[in-house]
This record gives sequence, C-alpha cells and structure tokens, in this order.
Amino acid sequence: QVHLIESGGGLVQTGGSLRLSCAASGRTFGTYGLGWFRQAPGKDREFVGTLNWAGTGTLTGDSVKGRFTISRDNTRSTMYLQMNSLKPADTAVYYCAARVKTGLSTTRADYAYWGQGTQVTVSS
Repeated sequence: QVHLIESGGGLVQTGGSLRLSCAASGRTFGTYGLGWFRQAPGKDREFVGTLNWAGTGTLTGDSVKGRFTISRDNTRSTMYLQMNSLKPADTAVYYCAARVKTGLSTTRADYAYWGQGTQVTVSS
C-alpha cells in the first residue's frame, strides 16, 4: 500500500519553471515504478513521464520532452517533476502515480495508486 501526496503546484508565467514533488508513505516505495500524469479541464488524463524503481530509466511524453525532467530519491521516498519553459498548454492538475511493478509505463491502467493532484496554471 502506498499513499501519495503531490505538492509544488501554483501559478507561473509563460517561460517560467516549477518543481513538483510527490511524497510517498510505505516501506516499499523503492520497489515501485512511478509516473506523472496531468488532466486539463474537459480533457482526458494525459501521460507526462515515468521512471523505473531505481530512477535509472525514464520516459517523458512528446508534449513535454526536452522541457520536463522526472526523477526520484528513494532515500526520501519522493519523486520530482522539474518543469521548465512552461506554456499555457501545460495548465492542468498534475497527478503522481505508483505501480507495483518496477518498470516504466505510460498507461494509466497500470497504476494502482494515485495522489490527489496539484494544480499548475501557466499564464500567458
């Protein structure tokens, strides 16, 4: 069982940066594959990024590639999403998620545990 809490969202201007954090409870955090997703109003939840249990393998979605970086610190049971060069199109609620398997996944259905989400708003 993993309980996830996101933080770090807020309002930022176009071109700005934010770093989201996802803090987890549970002794087995270091064995889980993790992911970030986002959902804008009226749209489906979209894949943002994923990384394996060790953080040695990562994958980001095409819409954020080159601007967002995903990482994790298993000693702190925390995952991060560094977001640079933000655009109004990045405005959404951002969710972190955990899956029992150790590898990467871009598929929502593969994740058993979800946080409550944090709002990111990028003004033009």
